[in-house]
Amino acid sequence: MQKIQLKVKKLLPQAKLPVYGSEFAAGADLYALCEHSVRIGPQETAIVHTGLAVEIPEGYVGLIFARSGLATKKGLAPANKVGVIDSDYRGELRVALHNHSKYEQSIEPYERVAQFVIMPYVAAQFTETEELSDTVRGEGGFGSTGTK
Repeated sequence: MQKIQLKVKKLLPQAKLPVYGSEFAAGADLYALCEHSVRIGPQETAIVHTGLAVEIPEGYVGLIFARSGLATKKGLAPANKVGVIDSDYRGELRVALHNHSKYEQSIEPYERVAQFVIMPYVAAQFTETEELSDTVRGEGGFGSTGTK
């Protein structure tokens, strides 16, 4: 498994660095940095601070995903589904958590709120064209490949 060096700056001394939950975990847990519980009403979104900034190497992207336990037990998941942290961003990592449940939920100080995944990406050079190559699927949209 390839590992890259990722510089992480604590914006506040009490911030907690991301931690992998197991040897082969793809995502490192991000922890809430708050003085008190963050309450999130039903169908509301709250910004949860981590107190961290990162320096992602060029050619990589940081992705913020839901934690499965938080999503299934509390109905809390990132509001934008996947947060994208570009390599030129140097601000605080924050997680916009949306409460999909019918009940008020809370995030406690230092609770694990999301998973942070670092991945390489390929940038495209967009070229306008009049024609695209033919495929069997063609212009078939949602559900066009069947249910099998």
